[in-house]
Amino acid sequence: MIGRSVLVTGGAGFLGSHLCDRLLGDGARVICADSLLTGTIGNIAHLIGRDGFRFVQHDVAMPFDPGEPVTEIFNLACPASPAKYAIDPLHTFRTSVLGAMNLLDLARAHGARIVQSSTSEVYGDPSLSPQPEAYWGNVNPVGPRACYDEGKRGAETLFFHYRQQHGVDARIARIFNTYGPRMSPDDGRVVSNFIVQALTGTPLTVYGTGAQTRSFCYVDDMVEGLVRLMAAPAPAHGPVNLGNPGEFTMLELAELVLAKTGSPSRIGFRPLPEDDPRQRRPDISLAGRMLGWAPKVPLSEGLDRTIAYFAERIHQGQTGE
Repeated sequence: MIGRSVLVTGGAGFLGSHLCDRLLGDGARVICADSLLTGTIGNIAHLIGRDGFRFVQHDVAMPFDPGEPVTEIFNLACPASPAKYAIDPLHTFRTSVLGAMNLLDLARAHGARIVQSSTSEVYGDPSLSPQPEAYWGNVNPVGPRACYDEGKRGAETLFFHYRQQHGVDARIARIFNTYGPRMSPDDGRVVSNFIVQALTGTPLTVYGTGAQTRSFCYVDDMVEGLVRLMAAPAPAHGPVNLGNPGEFTMLELAELVLAKTGSPSRIGFRPLPEDDPRQRRPDISLAGRMLGWAPKVPLSEGLDRTIAYFAERIHQGQTGE
């Protein structure tokens, strides 16, 4: 770990702040850059002023000069929930594509290794399950989710060509649904939605019939996968799926949250949003071979930790950002 200087873009977000914690704990110097459009200072408040940590407010759609050498870059900058990325779809697309290009240029200039946080959304509404990395996906390029889906696909293309044309050590992680403490309670993702609704006694919102499935990876497991991808000896460029292959329907998740919280809330059904995937489950065999990685935290245990976090926030009156 000696001599590591790591830039984490999107570092004040849910996943990015946990990654900053881990990197500092490993002895790295961390530069955390975030536009604070969806990330919050609250997520990194415990790190401000700590030796080896520096925060810079910056939008990665603009070129970035860290003012010091960097050896590694984790690009986690982009809203990750439909409720957030749909607010300004053009900016979401610019963040994904221009942000990736700016950071790849930075990695090239510094001789740094760079990891891109891509997404399972590149698979769209998949026609096979589980989804392997070789699957090209089933994405609607002109739908309401396209700004995020196609933005991330474009970023992957940039990572491929910067590696081929410029020799940048550019790596891609395709991240599946991740949950845990520091999720925003109003970001529209299903785990935080269900928990907040259950704890506040409001109906749990289930779209469609609730038969659609997702796979949920606890944040500590995801951070471990990202760290291993960065540390893996070349060539380890990916893309590589990171996620928990345990598959649950939305109804199963809702019933589990209700049971764990003891909430009197009922389940309320709403129409399924356009282009909402019917299935989402990663094939993580490549991550196992390449990184020796597999998730360890079962959904029940991870939900207990996440429910405790939101219960404390609600007790403190912090139900929104």
